[in-house]
Amino acid sequence: MNRSYTQIYTHIIHTLKSRCDILLVALLLLAAPMQVHGQGQLHTPAKNVILLIGDGMGLGQLEVARQLEYGKTGVLHMETLNHVGLMRTYSANNFVTDSAAGGSAIATGIKTNNESIAINEKGQEVDSILDAFQTHGKKVGIISTNTVVDATPAAFGASVANRWTDAADIARQLFNHKIDVILGGGASYFTPKKQNGVDLIEKFRKAGYTIATNRNDLVAASPRNNKLVGLFHPAYMNFQIDKEEYKSEEPTLQEMTMKAIDVLSWGEEGFFLMAEGARIDHMAHAADVTGIWKETIAFDQTVKAVVDWAKKRNDTLVVVLADHETMGISATEKMNIEGLKKVNMSAEYMAKQLQATKDARLAPERVIEVFSKHANIQLTLKEAQQFIKNIESNRTMVYPQNRVNWEVGSTIAKHYNVGVVDSSIRAASSTGGHTANMIPIFATGPGSSAFNRVIDNTDVSTIITNAANIPFTPGQQLGNQ
Repeated sequence: MNRSYTQIYTHIIHTLKSRCDILLVALLLLAAPMQVHGQGQLHTPAKNVILLIGDGMGLGQLEVARQLEYGKTGVLHMETLNHVGLMRTYSANNFVTDSAAGGSAIATGIKTNNESIAINEKGQEVDSILDAFQTHGKKVGIISTNTVVDATPAAFGASVANRWTDAADIARQLFNHKIDVILGGGASYFTPKKQNGVDLIEKFRKAGYTIATNRNDLVAASPRNNKLVGLFHPAYMNFQIDKEEYKSEEPTLQEMTMKAIDVLSWGEEGFFLMAEGARIDHMAHAADVTGIWKETIAFDQTVKAVVDWAKKRNDTLVVVLADHETMGISATEKMNIEGLKKVNMSAEYMAKQLQATKDARLAPERVIEVFSKHANIQLTLKEAQQFIKNIESNRTMVYPQNRVNWEVGSTIAKHYNVGVVDSSIRAASSTGGHTANMIPIFATGPGSSAFNRVIDNTDVSTIITNAANIPFTPGQQLGNQ
């Protein structure tokens, strides 16, 4: 080795410089905000979190929708997300949850009793992850195709002892909560009639919110305003399958969600958004299989739009899940796909047609006519009479006003060989037909690998807040409620 002292010195300096560079990089990595998730992976915290909830959407609902939309080899958009898990859903007082307890577990990280929203075992209000994001400077929004005061959206923005009797109070809490974006149905709960003479919609307007009442209003709303309330129906928003008949001027779930993202992403704060495809559950309660297909696909199209948006940024966690499964829906070997595709209106719509007489009396001839026109089913007189007897003998624990459309849906499901919970079991159920079946989770983005396992619904809040580096303790009472 005939190397000069100069060469050796130069080599030593170069080596030390390289090691210093490595050390500098290591120090920078340690200084940067990073989170550990899943199998020890590091990631930059999520700036934005979008939680998409398909109410009542279990594996059976997904399979029915996939088969009817794409066939046996097709794939739903949500099924293409990077990470997949399963979730248990029991509540504090029942191994079968309702939407209030299910939504509360996801939103707050604690178990509550069925019918209670964000209330702990001592009857105290607790914070949701929406509170945590809002407290730490993030914009927040909630969306539902149900009323925005119903169980799932309410779990993120309110706390009440009873979901059924406290809806007007939920509306007031949503206003007081200063949520940046609220979109969905339920306009009647914000009116002077329900608010002791106070017009909550006008209060939102005076507080600087843009108000939308139809699709055109929503499309025209500027994201620069940063505050948006859209209430598009007095009660639930219309079913997908009925929208043309009703000449609906409502926006779709996808349109509401993407507008909310436009508003919430204006600025550098980051945001949390919960968007619920609520009417999957309502269709499942009625065993309305064609309706389940339409509502689930509308939800899945929303998932695609959100994921496409998130892929362009790499700073957004997207989580897709349900609060529970409804009616034990299953795609059987003999399921008549072509027959189901010919059903042209919802079971709810058909029920209204059956009761369209002056005294709302059910007539066998009318039953035969409606099933033939809207479900392509030719009932015999004896079958029509039995249909009426089933309704008259059905005394459900919840939603008694729905027993006609439930019987319509069950009759169609049986005719086209779809597996559903028996109507007598549904009638005896305090949840109207929910099951304890685990539900799937799909996720992508920063922190999403933590969903690659079987979790409890109370784990969701911690996984999400950890992914976004937002301090949160399940059951905490530090927020704005």
